[in-house]
Amino acid sequence: MSDTEAQPVRISSEPVQLQALEPVLEKVRAAVGDVQALLTIAEDIGRTAPKPGEGNTAKLWELLASVTAVDVAAGRVLEPHLDALAIHTQAGVEEPQEGTWGVFAAEGPGMKLEAKRTADGNYVLNGSKPWCSLAAQLDGAVITAHTEDNSRAAFAVNLKDPGVSCETPQWTSRGLQEIPSGTVHFDQVAAQPVNQGSWYFQRPGFAWGGMGVAACWFGGAIAVARDYAQALTKAAANGREPDQVALAHLGEIDRIISSITGFLAQTAERIDAGELDDANADGSGVDGSSAPCPGSPSAWSEALRVRGTVAAAVERVQMLVSQNLGPGPLAFNETYGKRMADLSLYIRQHHAMRDDAQLGALALKGDRWW
Repeated sequence: MSDTEAQPVRISSEPVQLQALEPVLEKVRAAVGDVQALLTIAEDIGRTAPKPGEGNTAKLWELLASVTAVDVAAGRVLEPHLDALAIHTQAGVEEPQEGTWGVFAAEGPGMKLEAKRTADGNYVLNGSKPWCSLAAQLDGAVITAHTEDNSRAAFAVNLKDPGVSCETPQWTSRGLQEIPSGTVHFDQVAAQPVNQGSWYFQRPGFAWGGMGVAACWFGGAIAVARDYAQALTKAAANGREPDQVALAHLGEIDRIISSITGFLAQTAERIDAGELDDANADGSGVDGSSAPCPGSPSAWSEALRVRGTVAAAVERVQMLVSQNLGPGPLAFNETYGKRMADLSLYIRQHHAMRDDAQLGALALKGDRWW
């Protein structure tokens, strides 16, 4: 298992097109473990990276998957920055021209971030927000906060504001050690609304962004699969041919990757064709009816399908590879051990059966293919 390769991940592009990614992937490989260097790379990538729904969604997902295949933590740095830029574009407001950005939308028990309008018509934030990855190193963030009408809205915030204070969490996990996610406190911090009301959650881009995270997960699984194939090849070169079980598991991994690749390519094409512009997170039809006809799934139900399918695939690939390779590489191969730990933690952003329950409720209302 070599840590010297930076091979792109293909979803739908021709191999020759993917060669353009190789220089930036080499930069990522050289910056593994150096968060500031990864943030600089993310800022540079953000100047030219495609945005979802603008005709090159598959290329965006290939970029995210390819970076994550080099290093899961690098993908975890890049994805929210690109998502924040896309949110600005979708809202019709000017993108940040400099700096790196995050997206903080998590909620936590006993914590509440409130946005209140001041006498001059502007907004300020007060309260706390959990799970704010790299907040102390970022320049800005798109943050959700509770408004005075009891809804949640999105705001653009300068994280260098003196009213922002970032906790340094006790990050005991082996996974994503360079990206601790702590609580951030806000004290009269100026905030710029990103569009109006609950637009952030209702836009189709909310679903598209969730699928972008799944593309990162997929890239991590591809890297684990490559580790496995490389280990079998190396063992065979040393006189130990893979047995039937090892080959069967490699065959299953190949089937999984092939099916996910096709699913992502098809979904990206549908996004770009305008077929997934209806968020409909509540399962209602475009015309306001309570049950859309089968065959017209919403962007959100499709996001749940993509995320759930990719998450299950990642966990299956990890299990097959770890069972076959045993404890050796987990104990002695830094790149492989880091990748497995990073990916195991990253994939827990998926809500597992709770997301399936939400998808089932939507399917029951008619938000389905079949």
